[in-house]
Amino acid sequence: MSSEPAPPSPWRVEGAEAVVTEGDFLGLPCLVKRRPVKGYRHPALDQRLRKERLRTEVRLLAEARRAGVRTPVVLDLDLASSTLVLERLEGPTLAEVLERTAPGDEERGAKVERWGHALGRLHACGISHGDLTASNVLWCEGDVALLDLSLGSRAPGLEEMGVDLHLVSEDLNTLCPDREALVQRFVRGYREAYPSGGEAALLRAKEIEGRVRYA
Repeated sequence: MSSEPAPPSPWRVEGAEAVVTEGDFLGLPCLVKRRPVKGYRHPALDQRLRKERLRTEVRLLAEARRAGVRTPVVLDLDLASSTLVLERLEGPTLAEVLERTAPGDEERGAKVERWGHALGRLHACGISHGDLTASNVLWCEGDVALLDLSLGSRAPGLEEMGVDLHLVSEDLNTLCPDREALVQRFVRGYREAYPSGGEAALLRAKEIEGRVRYA
């Protein structure tokens, strides 16, 4: 890496594929995301997979930003240690916003609509997210920012876009008693941002919901 970030703070989140800590990079607050070695995989395969997934995530973050979707800026990348240094965006997650606002509150509806608009832009530029829940969305400086595109893909098919939409619906169903109203607001934003292909993706999401329900 061109310059090592300062030792991270005790804040730490461990996921299935990565460990994320807070730190400081050249005076800027950052997040340090490391993909640890997986001992159950062959070392050569493990190294290749970690590098490929890191490269994919960096490309998707950059392409999303070019399409007008707010994502963290990549500050540094070290493929040898499978480490990614990202801009640390400030703001509550959308899950936190939904928890602290009352059903029917216009604020929650407007923010969910912006979430739908961001996903519509993402799909319109040929990217799927892969793990789109309200915990992976920040309300930052008056708009949403999408986090963690590590499970996303380029040139997604209808199935992948439908899965993104289905995950949002399921997440809102879990978090919110006013789920139906919020899904409508989300879809409004999504359609506005993706008028050319959004309807086909929404239809696929309904098909996926039916498959899951009767599985």
